[in-house]
Amino acid sequence: MSLATQAQFLQSWEWGEFQIRLKRKIWRLDINGEYVLVIKMPLPLKNNYLYISRSAVKWTEEKFQVIKDIAVREKSLFIRLEPLSHDLLVEGFRTAGQIQPQKTLYLDLQQDEASLLEQMHPKTRYNIRLAAKKGVQINLEHKAEGFAVFYDLLLDTYCRKKKNLHSREYYQCLYRDHLAKIVYAEYEGKILCANMIIFYGDTVTYLHGGSSSADKSIMAPHLAQWETIKMAKSLGYKFYDFWGIDDQKWPGVTRFKKGFGGFEVDYSGAWEYPLNKFLYFLYSIIKKIK
Repeated sequence: MSLATQAQFLQSWEWGEFQIRLKRKIWRLDINGEYVLVIKMPLPLKNNYLYISRSAVKWTEEKFQVIKDIAVREKSLFIRLEPLSHDLLVEGFRTAGQIQPQKTLYLDLQQDEASLLEQMHPKTRYNIRLAAKKGVQINLEHKAEGFAVFYDLLLDTYCRKKKNLHSREYYQCLYRDHLAKIVYAEYEGKILCANMIIFYGDTVTYLHGGSSSADKSIMAPHLAQWETIKMAKSLGYKFYDFWGIDDQKWPGVTRFKKGFGGFEVDYSGAWEYPLNKFLYFLYSIIKKIK
């Protein structure tokens, strides 16, 4: 699979519109025939940085100068890149922690359903069949109160796992203008899990998900994933992206995702280019303390 040709929703026109709804300034650039979405991200004390994620551009000094010119005008503290390509032919960058996942798991949807099932862990196949036998229903979208249910489940899940999540407005903006859809698993009138899914280009991405701590033995999340995978395949998409695995940071979630088989992709990492080295040094110290 070529990451350079695979559709990246983080570089899409729709993702740019989403950033505008979040009141962030963006630039849509044509750099030597290559499209680049640049986002101005806020920092404390009215500072900011420029952010480019999952761009297929192979950055050279000449190409990067366009971004530096914008950063100077905007008085940005630094420029952050999370590129697809491992070729970063620009001096002055420093490694940084990821915003987007460093590693992910893909399914090749060009296989038939039998092959997809065969590559799963036996326990995953068992849980899918168990949920179906119990009568769990999987639905795309829901009633008007569906988003509220999704957010409540997400909040419950993140609190249980002691993880931070975005604001309610963030998820609502994703959902409200149909950039993302929500898949629900329902059992005996109760929604047990809800997943936020993005359909873009040749890829369907499982972006966020929440599940109830009740009725865990029903295995609704397993069936929700499988039915979404089948839906993506039937609609002609080529890949299903589980959006982030890490055995150390997220062992439970990673184990769940790996149960579906597929292949891992390791991105090139995150890089930051300081514009104001002194302020960037202070920012780095404060970030480490936090």
